[in-house]
Amino acid sequence: MPTQQDVSQHYTHGDLVTAIRKGIESLGKKIDSVTVDDLAPVDEFHIGGRQASEDFLDQLELNPERHALDVGCGLGGAARFAASRYGCQVTGIDLTPEYIETAKVVCGWVGLDDRVFLHQGSALALPFANGSFDRAYMLHVGMNIDDKMKLCSEVNRVLKGNSLFGIYDVMRTGDGELTYPVPWATTASSSAVAKPAEYRDALQQAGFTVVAERNRRDFALAFFDQLRARTAAAGGPPPLGLHILMGRNTPDKVQNMIANISGGKIAPVELIARKV
Repeated sequence: MPTQQDVSQHYTHGDLVTAIRKGIESLGKKIDSVTVDDLAPVDEFHIGGRQASEDFLDQLELNPERHALDVGCGLGGAARFAASRYGCQVTGIDLTPEYIETAKVVCGWVGLDDRVFLHQGSALALPFANGSFDRAYMLHVGMNIDDKMKLCSEVNRVLKGNSLFGIYDVMRTGDGELTYPVPWATTASSSAVAKPAEYRDALQQAGFTVVAERNRRDFALAFFDQLRARTAAAGGPPPLGLHILMGRNTPDKVQNMIANISGGKIAPVELIARKV
């Protein structure tokens, strides 16, 4: 079972602001002209990147009147995209202090610090009042949280009635031991991957009704094929990409992820639930 300290240490980089700034400059951009789209290669820390974000968030009926909660917001990439794409206000929370500190800096770069508000803290003890939000979502977060029931209960508590909660996580879809390391965990002891049925049960017990479910295995494998082709054509990773977040063993993590998905053991799955 992963502890909160394990999770935070796993994602801590040490100097993310400098690393991202250098990546931006390598693209020939300046901080005062960088856009949300420019940041997508490092902002979208989940399978499928920006396309996955669009496909997923489009289902949540976000608009300028909505206030959304981004659970496990990481660097705030999805929050910035949601705020810029749908015009909504987004509040994010993440366990890793460096992610939140970096996210606030980057929000300033792209002029979204008046619509995206970020907090360091635990998804199992959300520092928000009951009924604070119109929508909630999380992208590739539950693999680090063992207590899915507590997670869903907390999200339910801070949502208004009839609100939507979207989950896009890597989930267990078959038998067999996973090969590690993967992007969210170095070993099995720090991973909390669960089956879709476990998520559905936790959601239902917390007071949600699941209204949609989609397994994105084929989409994921196509995404990784395209990623490998682009990397090979360029002779290596781009100046700005997820290798900045995953570190030196990025190739191992990605290859293991692909093998685990290809073997039918895991897949990214979307769940959309509505608060009863």
